[in-house]
Amino acid sequence: MPHNAGQQSRPRRPVKNVEFAPIGGGWFTMGTELGHDDERPPHRVFVDPFELGVYPVTRAEYERFVCATGHELPCDWSLPHFARADLPVVGVSWIDAVAYCLWRSERDRRTIRLPTEAEWEFAARGGQPALHPWGEGVPAWLPNGGRGPLAAPWAVTVGEPNAFGLCGIAANVHEWCADWHDADYYSRSPERNPAGPSEGRRRAARGGAWRHAHTFCRVTLRSKLDPAFRYNDFGFRVAHSL
Repeated sequence: MPHNAGQQSRPRRPVKNVEFAPIGGGWFTMGTELGHDDERPPHRVFVDPFELGVYPVTRAEYERFVCATGHELPCDWSLPHFARADLPVVGVSWIDAVAYCLWRSERDRRTIRLPTEAEWEFAARGGQPALHPWGEGVPAWLPNGGRGPLAAPWAVTVGEPNAFGLCGIAANVHEWCADWHDADYYSRSPERNPAGPSEGRRRAARGGAWRHAHTFCRVTLRSKLDPAFRYNDFGFRVAHSL
């Protein structure tokens, strides 16, 4: 099935990258015993209220940043299957994502940043304990039934939002988070607003991606990558503290 076949059966919502979903904050159980070692142990965490982008940052929005600042282009920027305005921007490093946040902060006159891992997981769960944003099972809207690899990412507007109003979270592209990654961090994580270790070698990312055998993943799954690396299945969405 073509990678965009699942996109034809429903109308697309207009993309508004300035649109944020309010996340009320609160207590939740972060991590799981059912995953990899770095997803353990499950532990109670509190996050303060914040806002998170309804969609990942799109190609169109990132292009405005590049045009305004002269920032270096992402990898594979010129390839046609990454060029649609409503696709998530990909090929951006953690360093690129932070530079975008600084630009958006100046443009919007408020602090725009990457979410922490704890904020991302709390938001992706949508207030329920299941290991996927939509609950159990595979939703019908996932292109090709969530089976990949696909030819390219799909539009950020495809699919139904989770209970917090977030679209596409945990699927389509890996999303950079603010934290350094540490496989043992959960064993010593603070209860309130954990932000990861103070130093490290790789930055954390969350969510599945179009290039994998399964294009979605559980909300607890942790990825990590050198912050300077640019891969075409990595993107990001932005957060704002309340």
